[in-house]
Amino acid sequence: MTFKPVYIVDGARTPFIKSRNTPGPFSASDLAVAAGRTLLVRQPFAAEDLDEVILGCAIPSVDETNIGRVAALRLGCGRKVPGWTVMRNCASGMQALDSAVANIQLGRSHLVLAGGTDALSRAPLQFSDEMTRWFAAFAAARTSTAKLRQLTRLPWRRLGPVIGLMRGLTDPVVNLMMGQTAENLAWKFNITRRQQDEFAANSHLRVIAAQQAGHFADEIVPVVAPDGTVIDADDGVRADSTPDSLAKLKPFFDRNYGSVTAGNSSQITDGAAWLILASEEAVKHFGMQPIGRILDTQWAGLDPAQMGLGPVHAATPILQRHGLGLNDPDVWEINEAFSAQVLGCIAAWNDADYCRDQLGLSGPMGVLDTGRLNVDGGAIALGHPVGASGARIVLHLLQVLRRKQQRLGMASICIGGGQGGAMLVEALS
Repeated sequence: MTFKPVYIVDGARTPFIKSRNTPGPFSASDLAVAAGRTLLVRQPFAAEDLDEVILGCAIPSVDETNIGRVAALRLGCGRKVPGWTVMRNCASGMQALDSAVANIQLGRSHLVLAGGTDALSRAPLQFSDEMTRWFAAFAAARTSTAKLRQLTRLPWRRLGPVIGLMRGLTDPVVNLMMGQTAENLAWKFNITRRQQDEFAANSHLRVIAAQQAGHFADEIVPVVAPDGTVIDADDGVRADSTPDSLAKLKPFFDRNYGSVTAGNSSQITDGAAWLILASEEAVKHFGMQPIGRILDTQWAGLDPAQMGLGPVHAATPILQRHGLGLNDPDVWEINEAFSAQVLGCIAAWNDADYCRDQLGLSGPMGVLDTGRLNVDGGAIALGHPVGASGARIVLHLLQVLRRKQQRLGMASICIGGGQGGAMLVEALS
C-alpha cells in the first residue's frame, strides 16, 4: 500500500518551566495557545484554513477536558475547525502527530496543527474516598444539629490530600511508580549510580552548551507570566550539576537500596509544543517550504514493570522495515525519563539474550553511538511535561538534522503502562 507523504512545515514550543512545588503561572491551554499563536501568525495560511487541531495532554484540568478544542478556539481557528485531545501518557504529543499523519494519509485532512501540552505543576490535590464520602454526607445534612453531628465524625487521619501527580505516575497494574520501573532496569542491566549521575550531568552540560550556541532559538516562543515576567528559555537546567554533586542526593524511589534520584530523573515541568503537518496538496496550495517529512511510526507494548525499554521495542521494527542499522539514523532523540531508562535501552540493544528473547533477533543490534543521541541534552535537564515531550523531541530532532545538514533521525519515547513509541523523520533543506 502506498501512503501519501506527510510533511512537517514548521513547529514551535514554549520554554519548559520547572515546577517549584506550587501551581505555575500558566494552565496547559495557556501554554498551548502561547506557542500556537506565534507559530500560526508566521504561516501563509489563516488559522481557519486548518482541517483539524489535535493536542496531546496527560493531565488536562477539569475545566478544559477536551483541551484540543479549547486551544483551537482560543487560537482563532473558528467554530468549524474541529479540535480534539489524545492521551497516551508520555507519548501523547507523538500520538497527536501520528493521528494527524493517519488522517492526512487517508485524505481526510490536508493541514493539521498537532502537538502536546501539560502543566504538571497544576496537577490537582485529591481527597481519599473516605473523605469524599464524608463531604457528601455533610452536604446532605439539612439541619444544624445534623451538620454538627457529622462534624464529630470527620476522619481527621484522612484529611490530608492525595497528590494526584503521584497517583498518575504510578502504574495501576503493577503498582509501581515510574521511578521504580527505572530501578528495575538499573538492576537488570547492572547500571551503576555513577553511570546514571554521569549521564544526568552530561544532559545538563549539553543543554547549557546548546543554549549558549542558540540552538533552541528557532523553536522556543517566549511567554509572559501574569506578573509581567518574560520567560524565554528552559529554566530547569543547572550548571552546578556534576556527577559528584548529584552523588550527594538520596535515592527517591527505593530509599534503602536504590540508585534513581531526583537528580538523575526527568523534572516535573510545564510546557507545550506544536508542529504543523501538511499533505503535498496543501504544501503546493499555500506555497510552503517544509522542514521535514515523517517517514514511519511504530507503537509497541511490553512489560509495564520495564516500561523504560519502550524505545527499543518501538524503534527496532522501524529500523528493520527500512533496512537500517542502529547507527544509520544520523541523530537520535530518546526522551530522558530517567538516566537508567535511556542507559537501559542502550544496554538492551547490545544484549544478545534480550534481543533474541524479546525482539526475535538472531543477535544484538549493537552499540548505539551516544554521540548521535540527545546531542543538545534531554528531559533530565529540560524537563518532561508529559503531554508535550513526544512532540518536542520530534521538533528538536528536525532542528538538529537541519543544523548539521543531515537527513535521517529517529525520535523515541517510553510510555507509562508498558509501551513505546518511535517516529522516523527526514529533514528537508
